[in-house]
Amino acid sequence: MAQRKTAGFRLNWMNLRDAESGKVLWQGDEDMTLSNKEHEARVPKKILKCRSVSREINFSSEQEMKRFRLEQRVYLNSDILEEWFFEFGYVIPGSTNTWQNIIEAAATSQMIPPSLLSGNVVIETSFYDGNDEISRSKVRIYYV
Repeated sequence: MAQRKTAGFRLNWMNLRDAESGKVLWQGDEDMTLSNKEHEARVPKKILKCRSVSREINFSSEQEMKRFRLEQRVYLNSDILEEWFFEFGYVIPGSTNTWQNIIEAAATSQMIPPSLLSGNVVIETSFYDGNDEISRSKVRIYYV
């Protein structure tokens, strides 16, 4: 069942915004659900100063999904720094959807300088329909 959904699932675009101002800080249109390679993203380091970040994902699915969700793990040199779990819910077959989440920043005293993070952070994202994995991908982050 998951294999069939994998073939019909695509990430069309994604952006990251300062959640307070709404200003887009990074946007990409690469389908980062493709798991056969490690992707790269060059994100402005000023995003680390935001109190909260809005992530907006636009995706398409040919198949119905009853409980679409994602899990993200943020690694620094292979150690987990953070984990996030988000639920979207029902996805209509043959639909294109936009999904927005707010991610709260750690306290300023807990922030790691961009120079130590850049190139050493990998975000692993797993998309699921219930417990069936649809896609897993890794994105290495460079702060510019």
